[in-house]
Amino acid sequence: MTFKLPRQVWLFTACYAMMLSGTSMLVLIAGIIGSDIAPNTELATLPIALSIVGVACATVPTSLLMARFGRKKVFLTFAVIAILSALLAAYAIAIQHFYIFCLAALCIGFSTAAVQQYRFAAIELVPSEAIPKTASTILLGGIAAAVIGPELTLLGRDLLSIEYLGSFMLLALVYCGGFALLTQSKDAVVELPEHQEAARRKRTLLTQPNLLVAITAAAIGYGVMSFLMTATPLSMHNHYGHSLADTKWVIQSHVAAMYLPSLISGLLIERLGHFRMMGMGILSYIAVLLVAYSSQDFWSFWVALVLLGVGWNFLFVAGTSLLATTYRANERFKVQAFNDLLVFSTQAIAALSSGWLLAQYQWQGLLLFSFVPIVLISAILLLKMIKQSSASRPQIIKD
Repeated sequence: MTFKLPRQVWLFTACYAMMLSGTSMLVLIAGIIGSDIAPNTELATLPIALSIVGVACATVPTSLLMARFGRKKVFLTFAVIAILSALLAAYAIAIQHFYIFCLAALCIGFSTAAVQQYRFAAIELVPSEAIPKTASTILLGGIAAAVIGPELTLLGRDLLSIEYLGSFMLLALVYCGGFALLTQSKDAVVELPEHQEAARRKRTLLTQPNLLVAITAAAIGYGVMSFLMTATPLSMHNHYGHSLADTKWVIQSHVAAMYLPSLISGLLIERLGHFRMMGMGILSYIAVLLVAYSSQDFWSFWVALVLLGVGWNFLFVAGTSLLATTYRANERFKVQAFNDLLVFSTQAIAALSSGWLLAQYQWQGLLLFSFVPIVLISAILLLKMIKQSSASRPQIIKD
């Protein structure tokens, strides 16, 4: 019998779409705005990098606040931060102040840390067998975010006298809509066993092979994706002369490809298992590097960025659903905080280094650097699958 997802899961999916739209907007134009108003061209990608740093910095405080006050109150608080951040970005553009724009991007990152917790809030609403389907369903909201953010960008680009000022004003309105939806959310009632074992120490938790694989897959998946995605708009538009419309289409396609596979990724995990799903993600990443290195025309960028999105989805959904099997109910906030800290810290480091490395080594240099983490996760996954195969092989007892 097919499990029907609760209404609250769909509500979180809609909120995910609205509250993540600012991220897709920043991906498209933060580097372009930065190149116009930054004091140094090497700082052009700093705003998008700082938005990711904001996510990394806020993950642990967000989880601690949720453990104390509940998810709903924290979600609403961070939604207000998102609204104010969009307005601050609009103000920075109005006065052409680069560092205030960087601050706004950082604060949007803070709010995104709470958005990333929507998947855990939704997982708590369903039985264990429905976790892969629920995790992939929440990410479907990213498809809408892939459309909303860039479309708001173009719709608001010339809406007011200063370019892109109207884009962030429209974003603030969308964030207000997300806040209104979040007021209808409810905290899940997590039933703890009457004689529950004490929460394990972090060291004990981290010795679990499945937990390490889950975190590593999600962290490297996010890191490589962010490393290449951050550099794409600046590389396409400024270095290779592609139009903003073409660049927008590539970024929209990429973000859509990040979330569209969620229509089937939950089912694929049920059929193939977590580790084969991760293997498919790695193969997608290898294809990205081969296509992107071979040519820099529009279609090569488009195919590479679509494959990058698909690979990210397979690694992240598989990692998230595997992670949920490694902790007890009274350990969930600690493990979730640690996971997101490592995942988004990796993403932040990748984004921060992307702009500088792009200026030093150009687009093809970035692709060569990306081979290193892909080889690393391939080796870890291969060892895990070999051990799993050996453990499941029947032992022959000799007389």
